[in-house]
Amino acid sequence: MVLAILAPGQGAQTPGQLQPWLELAGVAARLRWWSAVAGLDLVEAGTESDAETIRDTAVAQPLIVAAGLLAAETLGLDLTAADGARPAVILAGHSVGEITASVLAGVLSPEAGLAFTAARGRAMAAAAALEPTGMAAVLGGDPDEVVAYLEAAGLTAANRNGAGQIVAAGARAAIDGLTEKRPPQARVRPLSVAGAFHTHYMIPGRDALAAIAPGLRPGRPAVSLLSNADGATVTSGDDAIGRLVNQVAAPVRWDLCLAALRAAGVTGILELPPAGTLAGIARRELKGTDIVALKTPDDLPAARELIATHSGPVVVPAQLGDLTEVSR
Repeated sequence: MVLAILAPGQGAQTPGQLQPWLELAGVAARLRWWSAVAGLDLVEAGTESDAETIRDTAVAQPLIVAAGLLAAETLGLDLTAADGARPAVILAGHSVGEITASVLAGVLSPEAGLAFTAARGRAMAAAAALEPTGMAAVLGGDPDEVVAYLEAAGLTAANRNGAGQIVAAGARAAIDGLTEKRPPQARVRPLSVAGAFHTHYMIPGRDALAAIAPGLRPGRPAVSLLSNADGATVTSGDDAIGRLVNQVAAPVRWDLCLAALRAAGVTGILELPPAGTLAGIARRELKGTDIVALKTPDDLPAARELIATHSGPVVVPAQLGDLTEVSR
């Protein structure tokens, strides 16, 4: 039995996504602390803000990472326990979700992870504002032919997600042209995002993160952590940080992460909130795998059962134990 825990990326956020989690004891206090770290009111963003507000890259990224970390703490997962009792899992995150995965692997503390995420969101938003760019999902078609078609159109295959989905990114005019003249055998769906993420347009954002990254003090991953640059297992804290910096301006190869999970014989997959997208891809790519998309606290029993079945006992640290109790 092998368990994979996946963390979603930008675009997975939805208005009000944190509202049901605030019914759990200790959650509001945790979010207020993380809000101070991120320089963003996560409670307001996750409960009251509308779709347009949380579409803002500088808001969406900390909100997504906070949601994933909150759910992991609520589950009581401690993947870095030194007593050998921790579950054996593989961690992977899509785009900004790789920061969530890195925190759970012990590379960064929650505070360092959220501070880095907030800086990432601001840097990418600033880079996106420099010139009009966009992204569009290309669904279907032969993957190699689609990539070649995009390159000929001056676009980048910014996300190769598997399951017949490639996300194109580049200049707004080229993206608009793609919707009018699409690749053979494919459909095109424009995405509501602020810029051409994971392309050369994000180099200013990458450079801004590279300037602050040396101040981090990363730890060695305590469990298997996959890089969405190439699906490889990250073996050192410094390598993990370098990859987090570089991924801002480089394509996400989620297809290679899926291949790594398949090769590892993964039998169970848990997607952290805001869940649904990666679980859906996994259902199509890794058929027969036991999958739980953890969306609200109502899904916690199924998540705990999945963890117990596919990775052994869950460690519940004393300092997080109160998060598993529902306040009345």
